[in-house]
Amino acid sequence: MTAKHKTATALIPAMMIVAAASAFAQSPDAGMTGGKAFAPEFNAICRSGNRMSQGCEAIRQREIVDASASPWRAVGRVNFASTQVRSHCTGTLISERVVLTAAHCLYNHPRKSWIPPESIRFVAGYQRGEGVAVSQVERFVLDPVKDTATRDFEGGPAQDWALLVLKEPIGRDVGFLETGDLIAAALTGQPLALAGYAGLRQHVLAVARDCGAPDIRPQQGVFLLPCAAMSGDSGAPVLADMEGTPRVVGVLSSVAVVDGESVIIAIPVARLAKAMEIASED
Repeated sequence: MTAKHKTATALIPAMMIVAAASAFAQSPDAGMTGGKAFAPEFNAICRSGNRMSQGCEAIRQREIVDASASPWRAVGRVNFASTQVRSHCTGTLISERVVLTAAHCLYNHPRKSWIPPESIRFVAGYQRGEGVAVSQVERFVLDPVKDTATRDFEGGPAQDWALLVLKEPIGRDVGFLETGDLIAAALTGQPLALAGYAGLRQHVLAVARDCGAPDIRPQQGVFLLPCAAMSGDSGAPVLADMEGTPRVVGVLSSVAVVDGESVIIAIPVARLAKAMEIASED
């Protein structure tokens, strides 16, 4: 890891953190309230520092994959639309009915309220306007610090995860990705990958295979990767090749910017073991 990346990890509490949901319509004060870990920088497309174009090329260089083919069909778009906001994030089927994504994707920033589950849809294997399977969301499981009865978005990046419980068990036919241990993946020395529907190419699934090794921050409950990400990538899976099989070892929360350089902030899925048990309950 370079000196700049070490500086970035040391400054996380004080730096600007850019949430990566893709919002196409929003009010001037759109953004997260309550929790101070996020800044409402939703217009920062491909932004790194004040240079708007930096990072765009890395997004363009991602490999576009066939989202209708296995294993990529387990990844899809988390869609929400209303009269005020139309947005998408990335999500991943990790069981027949459970999708892993980011919590801030479920928060309606203009209205400063949580989006009702029935207003959210997951489109598995989405590409160019079509998907392999679609299901409405029945309910979602969040970190205990989140309170959907309030207007606030509490917590920091380590709490920015969500498990969507679908009405239909589409993973039974589509397939799903198993989760893996981040530390075990790091020991292999293989670079991690990120698969998402970045706003620059929001209708195709593109994979960055060169995200490098994770900088694990156990006290903060997150890990960092020197990998480019942008709006629409929120909730994207961080993947590790474990014995020839891609496994989800983390979920993308946000992007931290320091000295014109950016790193992604992700949450290890190992922290969500109890929540996954709850989400799997009928």
